[in-house]
Amino acid sequence: MERQLTLFEIEREQQQQQQQQQRSRREVFEDYDGFVDKFKQKLTTDDCYTPEPVYKAVLDFVGTLTDLSGRTVVRPFYPGGDFVNYEYPANAIVVDNPPFSILAKIIRFYCQNEVQFFLFAPSLTLFTARECDVTYIVASANIVYENGAEVKTGFITNLPIEERIWCCPELHDAIEDAQKVPDKTKRGFVYPDNIVTAATLGKIVEHSTELRIGKRSCYPITDSDSAKAMGRSLFGGGFLLSDRAAAERAAAERAAAERAAAERAAASRLFLSPREKRIIEHLNKTEA
Repeated sequence: MERQLTLFEIEREQQQQQQQQQRSRREVFEDYDGFVDKFKQKLTTDDCYTPEPVYKAVLDFVGTLTDLSGRTVVRPFYPGGDFVNYEYPANAIVVDNPPFSILAKIIRFYCQNEVQFFLFAPSLTLFTARECDVTYIVASANIVYENGAEVKTGFITNLPIEERIWCCPELHDAIEDAQKVPDKTKRGFVYPDNIVTAATLGKIVEHSTELRIGKRSCYPITDSDSAKAMGRSLFGGGFLLSDRAAAERAAAERAAAERAAAERAAASRLFLSPREKRIIEHLNKTEA
């Protein structure tokens, strides 16, 4: 004869069934999260969406270079945007942060189609599309983009600027003022004065020193013979400078170093107040 379950046993069995169902639902939920995560888009440097305060600071700077009144500022590099088939107004100027992986292609397209632009670019590969008549603006500004990526950033433009390379502390400071980012600069080669890369010029800008290098005073290079002999390379390429431009570069670096030393000397120092000194005197007596 089958034994009848007591009321206590029935309740316990029901509780066990409920707990098992809860575990099953939780396991399914956790597995579902893992399943969905596989399809989440992994962000790259092409997904570096610009924080609005930074964009505004850059746009304000562009306004000092060219009159934006009556012009249409366009940003064709939204997600899924097609910059080639974008309808550019006749008075358009592109001020935007393009996908870094196709930056050279974008610059060539705009130069060939006479579209004016002022584009964000990673500092390490700033000197791209060197066959185009553009100006490379070394801002050496750490920008924390909205996807969390922190990229030291410069700019490339075909606005009518005489210089090929412009170390611009004004733009660096404007971006740094828009956001406070710790300096994480890493140094590599010690370059001769006649070779520059975007990274080596960064320290000039970071200490409020300006340098302008004319288009006839520099020659683009993809690498350095001595770097290749050491089995290394110039990441992002660089430029050879005339002796006059090299001397100006060296002078700018000395001025930047002097400013850096002055900044360190002028750093705020804390001093002990009379009250704090009295407390220390009391501690000294207590220790004795």
